[in-house]
Amino acid sequence: MPHRNRTDDTVTIGHLDLRSRVDEALAVQAHAFGLSDDEIAVRRQIVLRHMTYPGARALGATTESGRLVGFVYGMPNDRLHWWSTVVEPYLRARGTEDWLDDSFVITELHVHPGYQNRGIGRTLITTITDTALQPRSILSAIDHESPARGLYRSLGYEDLARQVVFPSAPKPYAVMGAPLPLRRNT
Repeated sequence: MPHRNRTDDTVTIGHLDLRSRVDEALAVQAHAFGLSDDEIAVRRQIVLRHMTYPGARALGATTESGRLVGFVYGMPNDRLHWWSTVVEPYLRARGTEDWLDDSFVITELHVHPGYQNRGIGRTLITTITDTALQPRSILSAIDHESPARGLYRSLGYEDLARQVVFPSAPKPYAVMGAPLPLRRNT
């Protein structure tokens, strides 16, 4: 699906071999999310491990020249994965822990700032969830009003838990969930 940014570079959404392009993806994430070199090194190992999990898959947004400017990856949720073990007590306290079952988790979604507000993030997340076998999707996002949280809400995601603290994360997160398929703009 082609998209254009302000410099009229055509951006195509498609399959991404995240293992072979992990460093490019993390460069996008670092730029969009403000990560240090140490955080990138840790996340690199996490991404590579995640891509070995059953059902894990990724999509990328690439320019005509092959530059990766956005990506999303996710997998069927597993209550034994680290993320689930951290968020489960928060969800249980709100009576929403059943969202951890039979859900497709969006692990990361990032678009380079120069390519944001062009529908690329929306296309990445809707395209990856459209092929999920699970009836719903969950994700976590920094718990403050942001364009990302606005995007997720517009797609049908609702807060399942707020003020979720991940070890070593400087800010609390919100866990959000949505039935699939995601809501489309009408």
